[in-house]
Amino acid sequence: MLTTLRRMFWLALLGGAGYAAWTAWQQRSDDAPATTAPEWPPLAPSPSADATPPQAFVDEHQSAKPANPAETAPATWVEPVDGACPEGYPIKANDNSGIFHVPGGRFYDRTVPERCYADAGDAEADGYRRAKA
Repeated sequence: MLTTLRRMFWLALLGGAGYAAWTAWQQRSDDAPATTAPEWPPLAPSPSADATPPQAFVDEHQSAKPANPAETAPATWVEPVDGACPEGYPIKANDNSGIFHVPGGRFYDRTVPERCYADAGDAEADGYRRAKA
């Protein structure tokens, strides 16, 4: 019985010393200065007194660009009308899954489109992937 009490005493003493060492180690780690990455750019540009802003290059032979580029480029996708794709835009795309379905595909009839495309390449260019067969 006495040897059991001695063993418990020494285990408690060693456990307490271990805990004290661990807390001291944690305190030392918390006090250490944190290293931070340098800000980018590392050097601030110094303004020079004689600096002039760069001049834009203008090509005199270049034709004038239209004011609204959306008027010249055809739309790559349209919104569905009443849950169906309009004529000429048969490819159904779903934003939640990131998948597009082509006519004749396995789940084409069940898919509720969020975007409708005329061409599969346009859907792929917008980040959708083709549905697996």
